Amino acid sequence: LVEQQADTKLYRLGAGVLRLARVRETAFPISSVVQPVLDKLSETTGETAHASLISGRSLGNIGTCESKRGNRVSLIAGEVLPFHSTASGLSVLAFGDEKLMKDTLSRQRESKTRYTLIDAEALKAKVEDIRANGYSESDQTNEEDVHGLAVPVFDRTGLACGAVSVSTPSHRVTADSRALGLRAVLQAARKVTEGLGGQIPRQYENLVSALRDDGDV
Repeated sequence: LVEQQADTKLYRLGAGVLRLARVRETAFPISSVVQPVLDKLSETTGETAHASLISGRSLGNIGTCESKRGNRVSLIAGEVLPFHSTASGLSVLAFGDEKLMKDTLSRQRESKTRYTLIDAEALKAKVEDIRANGYSESDQTNEEDVHGLAVPVFDRTGLACGAVSVSTPSHRVTADSRALGLRAVLQAARKVTEGLGGQIPRQYENLVSALRDDGDV
């Protein structure tokens, strides 16, 4: 699982990790479910699409399809996404286990940009807004000139276990592109939830239906 380089004596992940990853994918397919959905989401919006899942006390990026545009948002495979500053993280906080919110509030929160919410009360208010809206939106709270729209992915218990998101350079976001992105990411998150055997809570279904009725999506 871990190997040491002969010349530098530094350690890196070994080939055994790849074997375990293949075993995991065979027993509980994730990549084969998620990647086609992300490819379609990116094609529809023209922007970078990515998905994340909770792993321990972190939220890890598990799949990405980058925009084909020259100016685009890029994500590193396996990148850890902060709960308090990313659209994906905020979406999981809003619809996940309450213990996750308490844990996030108990830890020191890094100010990633001048727009990052690090105050506990401000963060709580933001999460409440997301619960009322059914999706999360962030603008330059984790990285300058990056706008995110994210929708939760639910597990079998009906709690958020991850998120699907569209990331766009903030200067390129318009009312039309935002509406398109929101419609597309809602559909994509539903497909991922269903593909992973999750269950969308009735309350959330009603919330999304209300968005459609109001013409927001």
